[in-house]
Amino acid sequence: MIKNKLKRNLGIVTLTATGICSMLGASIHVVPFMIQRNVPGIGPYVLPAFIFAMIPAFFAALAYGILSSAMPRAGGSYIYASRGLNPYLGFIASFSQWFGLSIVIGVISYICVSFIRDVLLGLGLLEISFLLELPVVRVGIALVLIWIFVFINIQGAKLYERILLPMMYLMFFLGGIVIISGFYFDTNDFVNALKIKDDRSFEVVNTIEFDWRVFLSASALLFSSFIGFDSIAQAGSEAKNPSKTLPRAILLAIISVGCFYFLFTTAIYHTIPWSFIVEESKFKDISAPGLLSYVLPSWLGVAIVFGAAVALINDLPAMLLSVSRLMFAWAEDGIFPSVITQVHPKNFTPHISLIIAGFMASLGVLGSHFAGDFFLGIDIMVTSMMVNFLLMCVTLITIPAINPMLADKISVIKNRTQQLFIGILGLLFLLLFLVVHVHKDLTSNVSNWYFHSTPVWLIVMVIGSIIFLLKWREIGKKGHNEYDRFKVLP
Repeated sequence: MIKNKLKRNLGIVTLTATGICSMLGASIHVVPFMIQRNVPGIGPYVLPAFIFAMIPAFFAALAYGILSSAMPRAGGSYIYASRGLNPYLGFIASFSQWFGLSIVIGVISYICVSFIRDVLLGLGLLEISFLLELPVVRVGIALVLIWIFVFINIQGAKLYERILLPMMYLMFFLGGIVIISGFYFDTNDFVNALKIKDDRSFEVVNTIEFDWRVFLSASALLFSSFIGFDSIAQAGSEAKNPSKTLPRAILLAIISVGCFYFLFTTAIYHTIPWSFIVEESKFKDISAPGLLSYVLPSWLGVAIVFGAAVALINDLPAMLLSVSRLMFAWAEDGIFPSVITQVHPKNFTPHISLIIAGFMASLGVLGSHFAGDFFLGIDIMVTSMMVNFLLMCVTLITIPAINPMLADKISVIKNRTQQLFIGILGLLFLLLFLVVHVHKDLTSNVSNWYFHSTPVWLIVMVIGSIIFLLKWREIGKKGHNEYDRFKVLP
């Protein structure tokens, strides 16, 4: 019996959209503004911090693009590190990535319901919006969202494209309203609107002392906005002409998202004084729609909230694709049960791994509801992705020595000097960001140790290590030549 394989149905547009939708979530509507509370003292330096945060992400994207041209397979980062660096490092790093992303899918679907509620509230549908505040309804809708997109992913590339692409275009369009509005109005318009609507007077502060420690902390937090392009690499076995389309899609995604982020954030800060955002963030959660609501008509404010909801929902199909392909790649290498490698006979999708991804994300929904902490899973994901990006840069440095056969297949930026430049600079920047991120986490004031993401991440790494070592011993018992699978592509 011939085993079904994943089919190469994804073109460059869909691959790029997968990366864009993984990155352009609700973080653009919240993180650049709530950062004023999370990193006190950043003040007017959010935009420079955004640019600085993009530097290591860009080097990591280049490393991904180079490696993807030689190893276009499902599993992306896991395949690159396991073949070009070390099987153990490739697995445990991708295992923590899988765990973090799975939980974050649940977090995102849970938060989505709040934005949907706000849209209904803005439309005057008060009774329905109040209904969405009931715990059982909120959890139920979040679970429905996850399983709708599990179903869509299982149905294959055509339905995936038909859902993802229109949502991406709508997300850009509604985000464009924010950008145009932000540049159309100015600070004086906002101060006047604040006086009219809330009868509040506000004195704008223009300067604040620059602090490198604060700046680096803010950049490490904003770095989280650029970690979604990895999902493109995960679809390596389903990309058309992968040696060319994967690198191009990765670079297109990070450049377009970087430009959009910068325009979006600049537009908000053009109208809303950073000093006002600082004061508001001390007492409540704030977002782009809430800030611009002072100067916009109510109907346009609803449109922006709807755009935030679309941006959140759009994360789900791309992230489910990503985590399911990681499991698929592990199973192909014998680290996870072989049943996970099953491919749907009609749709040519890894339906078993997608169903498992749906169950993991559902646990994330329940965890968000009962624990009441949305950000722990996100922090775990950020740590794991920083480590992943760092390992991609190390792999780019080591692959000629570890696996010269695959190194010879690199078809993007073949010059070895340029590869080393990208790998070494990316490694140095990512080490800096990782140290800053971990230090900030460990020194934060939380009620219990398990609300620090670093020790939780280490526990996940230990679990991953145990799984790998047990399976590694099992593989070795079948014969030493079984280890050769980690030298070639699946």
